[in-house]
Amino acid sequence: MSSLSRRTLALGLGALALLPALAQEASYPTRALTLVVGYSPGGSVDLVARAVAPELARRLGQQVVVENVAGAGGTLGAAKVAAARPDGYTLLLGSPSEVGINQLISKSSRYDGLQDLAAVGMIGAQPLVLVAHPRTGLSDATAFQAFAARQPGKFSYATSGNGTPLHLAGELIKREGGVDLVHVPYRGAPQMVTDLLGGQVDFAVFVLSSALPHIREGRMKAIGLTTRQRSAAAREIPALAETPRFAAVDIGVWFGLFAPAKTPAPVVARLQRELREVLRLPEVAGRLESSGVTMTPDLDAPRFVRDEVERFRRIVEFARIETP
Repeated sequence: MSSLSRRTLALGLGALALLPALAQEASYPTRALTLVVGYSPGGSVDLVARAVAPELARRLGQQVVVENVAGAGGTLGAAKVAAARPDGYTLLLGSPSEVGINQLISKSSRYDGLQDLAAVGMIGAQPLVLVAHPRTGLSDATAFQAFAARQPGKFSYATSGNGTPLHLAGELIKREGGVDLVHVPYRGAPQMVTDLLGGQVDFAVFVLSSALPHIREGRMKAIGLTTRQRSAAAREIPALAETPRFAAVDIGVWFGLFAPAKTPAPVVARLQRELREVLRLPEVAGRLESSGVTMTPDLDAPRFVRDEVERFRRIVEFARIETP
């Protein structure tokens, strides 16, 4: 057989190998999809899922059912998706705790977010905010640092749990500010609000959307956002990084669409395209932006998640964060 014939045969075989994948993309999806949220209804991750799901369903031509699998800081839901059949019918609306941080702090983790989940596309991000009870009289990051530094270990800060982005943000603030605060983990925002307003804790780190109504009512004092840039939803609140002492503080909560690893590339590509189109819709973007989310549909999702995990790893290591 001549070299030309061999080359023609190879090209023909290669084209034949592509046919199943092309057929799979053309037919997908043929039934309803499940979009898993690892938290209870009403939280920030659930809000994003329910903003995206109806329009994603319309574009895919199949129902997208949001399923709340709450527990263990979002990891129960993520574990379910990681173990699901990689066919594009079980997806995760993921955030940092269950996708990027869990495997860094838990020796008993049943999955690895980088290895067992495929990042389909990023949706958006929301800053966290450091707040204080008004009785402290604090009004900015410089005053906060001086106040906390005067009495190391006396004051406490609340978050929604060990190993959450809120916890990592608090530890980063402590390190950069040279202050010693006692971490008090909670199960969620409602009890954090109650105890901060009641004076049981001195400071707290919240997702911006959870704290903003209380800040605007004067029940909490915003010290600063944990991202480098101010939020379009609350431009009056400065970023901690605007104060030189806290220039390295840059961490928030992000939201993305994930599938089980080994989901066929054509299926992932279809989901990527449709998700981008959904996020360009004014009604979807407007709903998310009004809650404090900055849209990030054009990020390279796999690279972004890898970079974030390395950032989390550095914080976990210096803060020595670990869970059973």
